[in-house]
Amino acid sequence: MDARIQRLVKRAGLRYPQADLRTIDLMEERGLDRSVIAGLDAGNYLGQRLNVVFQGATGSGKSHLLCALAKSACRGRYRAIYVRMPDLAEQVTAAAGKPGGVPKLVRKYSTYNLLAIDEWLVDKPDEPFKRFLLELMELRYDTASTAFATQLATKEWHRQLGGDTIADAILDRIVHNTIWINTGEYNMRQRHGQTMLDN
Repeated sequence: MDARIQRLVKRAGLRYPQADLRTIDLMEERGLDRSVIAGLDAGNYLGQRLNVVFQGATGSGKSHLLCALAKSACRGRYRAIYVRMPDLAEQVTAAAGKPGGVPKLVRKYSTYNLLAIDEWLVDKPDEPFKRFLLELMELRYDTASTAFATQLATKEWHRQLGGDTIADAILDRIVHNTIWINTGEYNMRQRHGQTMLDN
């Protein structure tokens, strides 16, 4: 890996920096489509400015896939960043009292080719955070790709976002141009734990 790619990967702040789409465990129980994963690794979605959603049960490897996706984007020399939604909410709260404040934070996150948000809608966002998300998704819509990892089925997103017109507007900027990947029910954490015990 050349120095520029290493820098991009480091700056992306990945939770699992070792994650790699080329070595994803495609065991049958997961139901992951090899050609879809290979397509993501090729990075065409970035050129088409499509979003990606990894949905599935806890332990099904969503965060790992999200980090692998961001790392793959870095390998293609795109700027990517990984953030957990609860941490993003804290950043928005902290930014509110600073010069430049929330608009500055919106601009920061709008500039990445790939924004990877983990634990999407794990908590209900408050009003200021919802407004931040709307501004951010508005700026990124049709100009950059956003990837999400979530346990929530899509039909539950609207309610979790407050079920109002802001929720409508946020979802409208996400769901129409998205590649959906179901990571299933299979618990990869359990599997890897067992593998380590067996060795």
